[in-house]
Amino acid sequence: MPERVIAIGDIHGCADAFAAILKLIEPTQDDTLVVLGDCIDRGPGSRRVIELMLDADDRCNLVPLFGNHEEMLLAAVDRPGTAISWLSCGGTDTLVSYGVASAQELPREHLLYIRTWKDYYEIDTHFFAHGSYNARVPLDRQEWGYERWQSLRDRMPKAHRNGKTAVVGHTSQKDGEVLDADYLLCIDTYCCGGKWLTAVDVSNELLWQVDAQGQPRDGRETPVPVPNRENPSK
Repeated sequence: MPERVIAIGDIHGCADAFAAILKLIEPTQDDTLVVLGDCIDRGPGSRRVIELMLDADDRCNLVPLFGNHEEMLLAAVDRPGTAISWLSCGGTDTLVSYGVASAQELPREHLLYIRTWKDYYEIDTHFFAHGSYNARVPLDRQEWGYERWQSLRDRMPKAHRNGKTAVVGHTSQKDGEVLDADYLLCIDTYCCGGKWLTAVDVSNELLWQVDAQGQPRDGRETPVPVPNRENPSK
C-alpha cells in the first residue's frame, strides 16, 4: 500500500470513536497519522484515547499536535491556580477517566508524552495545525500559543503564503460536515456533540467518519471522497 498522510480531527475523549476510526484506517508503518489536538476533555474516555495514541505510535508515524485543551491541562499541572478554567472546559471529565482528583495526579508518562506534541506539521502539499494560522507568517515563526485558540468563525484566514492546503480542527462544525474552503479543511466535525469524528487521507482526498459510539456514518466502512463545502461561516 502506498504511503498515506491522514489527519484526524478533535477527539475530545471519544475513545470508542477513535478506536473505531483507527480500525477502519488500519495504519501501517508506511502511514503518517496527524492528530490535530484536543484529544482530551468533554468525552468520557480521555485516558483511553492517550493509551490508543501510544499504541498507534508503535504501528505508524503518529504526529500529535498540541491543542488548546492540552495547553489548559498542562497549565493546570504547572500552575494549579489556573485549574478552574480547565475543569470548566471538560477537564473534570478527564480526571474522572483517570480516577484521580487533580491534574497533578495524572500519570507522569502521559503528561511527558503530551509535552512532546508539536505545534504544527507540514508536508509538500499540506500543513496541519490545531486552530488557525497567520497567512503572512512562515510556519516556524507563527505565534501558535495564540493561533491554536482562534476560531474560524471569528476570523477566517486567507490562503497561506506557502501555497499549501491547511488542515485544522478546533472550530467545531455543528452540522457534522467538513468545512472545505479550497485552501483550508476544517475537520472538527463535533464528535463529542453528537456528530462525527473525521479522518481525512489528504494523499487521496478520502475521508472516514464515525459517531461517538464508533459506528460508521451511513454504515460506510470504506472511505468516501471529501465533499466540497465552500461556506466558511458555518
